[in-house]
Amino acid sequence: MTNWSDRHRREGHLISFVPTMGFLHEGHLSLMKEAKRLGDKLVISLFVNPTQFGPGEGFDAYPSDLDRDLKLAREIGVDVAFTPNKADFYPQGFDTFIDQEKLPNHLCGLSRSGHFRGVMTIVAKLFNVVNPAISVFGEKDFQQLAIIRRMVKDLNFHIRIIGHPTMREADGLAMSSRNSKLTPDQRITGLCLIKSMEKAQNRLKNKETNAATLIKGAAEFICSHPDTKIDYIKICDPDTLEDVAEIDRPVLMAMAVNVGTTRLIDNMILNEETNDAA
Repeated sequence: MTNWSDRHRREGHLISFVPTMGFLHEGHLSLMKEAKRLGDKLVISLFVNPTQFGPGEGFDAYPSDLDRDLKLAREIGVDVAFTPNKADFYPQGFDTFIDQEKLPNHLCGLSRSGHFRGVMTIVAKLFNVVNPAISVFGEKDFQQLAIIRRMVKDLNFHIRIIGHPTMREADGLAMSSRNSKLTPDQRITGLCLIKSMEKAQNRLKNKETNAATLIKGAAEFICSHPDTKIDYIKICDPDTLEDVAEIDRPVLMAMAVNVGTTRLIDNMILNEETNDAA
């Protein structure tokens, strides 16, 4: 992989990169299309990273279909699908990880201790092997995107990080590999995440600017649906992920909700009109 990348960089090609854990869906494909548009050569990785899974988080049950993934990658026009195995990246005696002081201590990081340490470590390793000029990440994983941007800045990676808008199913459900685990009824229930944020946006337009009030309304709406358990609902600053009390600027509303045994995440920028007006 590195030899291929080095050769194409010497030839003046701009390499773009999309890291994935496989089991590709239209959300992944949209990232690839954007990366292909931005670069000359497109590399993707297909690797289920064990170090970002905690106990009971389903590493062994993570869905996989490599043949299908490679077929989809070819149809998009991917130049290289990088498919390392666990021993390539975590050989015996591996003992070095990357961590961050602030951004992981919010949102998903509150209930998934060590998750972002694993994410940062594997992304840094992939960056070192692939050596891209551009890498594209989805905004559905907003906290991950913020953390990768901070890591790249802090550790002097010469890589441009691009955020790509969340891709949704026709009914509004944010695309995720985990959606395949939902039953038909749970799939309908899963729509309560986006609907709760749309309700919050409408209340904000009607001059309800108290974050706690909007969060309470979202929680009540979600809990009115069967088979739901809220991990968190937050309204926070998009840059620092610190909680916001009164909404007087664009803010991030983010949530994680278990629908049955499947953990769904989603987010939305509220009050975006403030930026437009400015």
